[in-house]
Amino acid sequence: MGARLVPAVLLALLAVLHAQLWLGRGSIPEVNQMRVKLAEQKALNAKAQLANDRLTAEVRDLKEGLEMVEDRARTELGMVKPNEIFVHVSTK
Repeated sequence: MGARLVPAVLLALLAVLHAQLWLGRGSIPEVNQMRVKLAEQKALNAKAQLANDRLTAEVRDLKEGLEMVEDRARTELGMVKPNEIFVHVSTK
């Protein structure tokens, strides 16, 4: 009886460990899914970092030079200098 009990317990333990490997927390499919999510998040982070870098450069330019402020005022707000005529050309 004792000779059959040890292999049965070991087989049961092996089955539990194997089930944990494929179905439980930290299983192979779950790890693969997390890797995919991590790659997607890294791509989103890289895209956001590029946007942050552009905004940082724009803020630095706005702090350092008035040319950028003048250019933005002209293009976005339609501002003109004194004694200057604004001409808008339509593409239609």
